[in-house]
Amino acid sequence: MRYFIKLSYKGTHYHGWQSQPNAMSVQEELEKSFSLILREKIAITGAGRTDTGVHAKNFIAHFETKNVLDTKQLKELIYKLNSYISKDIAIHNIYQVDDKMHARFDAKERTYQYFITTTKNPFATESAWYVHGKLDVDIMNQACGILKEYNDFGSFAKLHSDNKTNICDLMEAQWEFKNELLVFTIKADRFLRNMVRAIVGTMVDIGQGKTSLDDLREIVESKDRNQAGRSVPGHGLFLIDIKY
Repeated sequence: MRYFIKLSYKGTHYHGWQSQPNAMSVQEELEKSFSLILREKIAITGAGRTDTGVHAKNFIAHFETKNVLDTKQLKELIYKLNSYISKDIAIHNIYQVDDKMHARFDAKERTYQYFITTTKNPFATESAWYVHGKLDVDIMNQACGILKEYNDFGSFAKLHSDNKTNICDLMEAQWEFKNELLVFTIKADRFLRNMVRAIVGTMVDIGQGKTSLDDLREIVESKDRNQAGRSVPGHGLFLIDIKY
């Protein structure tokens, strides 16, 4: 039987979602916990890969088990997992899906948010990037409009990645202030590895007057990662939502 897991996690102490040698990951933590409690080897597939330090407010993953779990058993499983698993991970729901449903490949859209603070804030050091000085948010939103004219985002993809295509359907991109934080919201059907952090880095250069809107067009059309801005720190990035 296949089940979807709805969870959230604080990525500060993890080297991203995906299991890897000699580093703690969210996937590894979940697989150990599920395997122990269900008393069988459990492999968990996530909706995507988040990088080191990146957080997820709404993440979806799936697993298969030989057990058929009813509503009461699922509630008990959620309780046991939350009691055992790291304090940085919370299981919100587990529900049965069709055996062909896939947490990654069946996702139709994903939404990320990146948080910036322009004043030093000791309470946001793990959840927002501190950028000193003023940013021109109006021109940054004009840059968002330019981004939405394109669908090839190779200029913002991690170098030497295994992407089969750099085409993404960008549905939303905008900057706004929320509770003294500058928040970038971006939604697409899929994202390339490191894409959001590279876009944010380029946007900040635009907001600081280091890069023009004409430069942005040249950057996107070059399809060259070396032309875009820096990759900003992962701790300001949150996966907010996934739709199926």
